[in-house]
Amino acid sequence: MKRFYTFLILLIGVVTIKSQAQATNDPNAKKILDGVSTKFKTFKTVKATFTYKVENAAGKALSSKTGSVSMKGTKYRVNIVGQEIFSDGVNVWTYDKAANEVTITKLDNSSNSLTPQKLFTNFYDKDFLYKLNGEKKQGTKTLQEIEMTPTDKTKPFHKVYVYVDKNGKTLSSTKVMEKSGNRYSYIVNTLTPNGTIDDKQFVFDVKKYPGVEVVDLR
Repeated sequence: MKRFYTFLILLIGVVTIKSQAQATNDPNAKKILDGVSTKFKTFKTVKATFTYKVENAAGKALSSKTGSVSMKGTKYRVNIVGQEIFSDGVNVWTYDKAANEVTITKLDNSSNSLTPQKLFTNFYDKDFLYKLNGEKKQGTKTLQEIEMTPTDKTKPFHKVYVYVDKNGKTLSSTKVMEKSGNRYSYIVNTLTPNGTIDDKQFVFDVKKYPGVEVVDLR
């Protein structure tokens, strides 16, 4: 699970440092990324399922997990093997199934905080150089591949590849290439916008988890 969060941080956690090299970015790539972000922000709610994969430098699969995420405004809920995360836009409940323990913290609203919403909007920023590599077919979809290189060379990764569904203008998958050789992929399997989601889904209900230990850090 720690590796899963490391991947998310790699993907969106470099959103505060401005680069002086922005002018070298590919305007075609920026147009595509802006289009994905703009479309996602029009959705009132989103339900998505995803697969998180880890591979070594030779392309051998080391692990694979599936999960789901629901979002509504600033509220979100994430389910992945062994863990559930709830946020009502004010508090965050992180439930560890193995320990039967939930930790409560305040939601960090700063620009460099980590939320699922940023996976679909702020996955690119001025501290990346990016270019459009071209298009490729994947089943019935046409995917646009955007190669992103961090301007901060001290980062543990050297490339991020973002794949966008050309017709749907939605994020299809992202792959982070670590300097160590490992590769971390986040694949969106399904994405359903504007469905009905009860606000209760974003609050941890102690009654549904008998014997749970509550650690309140607010």
